[in-house]
Amino acid sequence: MKLNLANPTTGCQKMFELEDDKKLGIFMEKRLAAEVEADALGDEFKGYVLKIMGGQDKQGFPMKQGVLTKDRVKLMLGKGEQCCRGYGQRKGEKYRKSVRGCIVGHAISVLHCIIVKKGPEEIPGLTDNSIPRRLGPKRASKIRKLFNLTKDDDVRKFVIRREVPAKEEGGKPRDSKAPKIQRLVTPVTLQRKRHRMAIKKSRQMKAKAEAAEYAKLLAVRAKEAKEKKMEKLSQRRSQRDSARKDE
Repeated sequence: MKLNLANPTTGCQKMFELEDDKKLGIFMEKRLAAEVEADALGDEFKGYVLKIMGGQDKQGFPMKQGVLTKDRVKLMLGKGEQCCRGYGQRKGEKYRKSVRGCIVGHAISVLHCIIVKKGPEEIPGLTDNSIPRRLGPKRASKIRKLFNLTKDDDVRKFVIRREVPAKEEGGKPRDSKAPKIQRLVTPVTLQRKRHRMAIKKSRQMKAKAEAAEYAKLLAVRAKEAKEKKMEKLSQRRSQRDSARKDE
């Protein structure tokens, strides 16, 4: 079995070949998202705690969370679900896909884990090196969280920019690029919001005025209809009275 280890704090990743059954035994019968003490993997892993994140069997079928078995099963999966990309699927359409259960067994060929707790020893290629993030956060709240900013600070000054490399070797680097900040509140956005709210309020006032005018018109029409009805009734009564007098 191959063990793919990732260190979220440094951004490094390394693959290990495990052939000893004693070393593999610490992962057997464990489920996805289970935390495992990695002391049995070697002296350099003493004190390390790993978390199982996923895996594939020898045919490449991925493990799926919630399927409580070691075997491979076929499930009806739709677009957006785990283990189903949904390319070419319509809305509501589902395919029968083969997936491996969430329990680790001997059929797993690659197991993906992350380091939850670091031990005293350094693992070469995994904990002794740090790979900087190529792109920084894009959302305004996440930029504030990264630099510990307050609401009064200008987020636009803290955006992580990256320089675009030159097309030719030895040439000047091109302009730097920065992401467009999402959910950024500026005076322009507040002005647009006020404008939208003013339009909404004016529409509400207009609708209320039109409704009141319509209700007034309905009352006038109802009064006119009632007067016409009473006039017809009075005419019929007068006609009846005149007919009785003639008799």
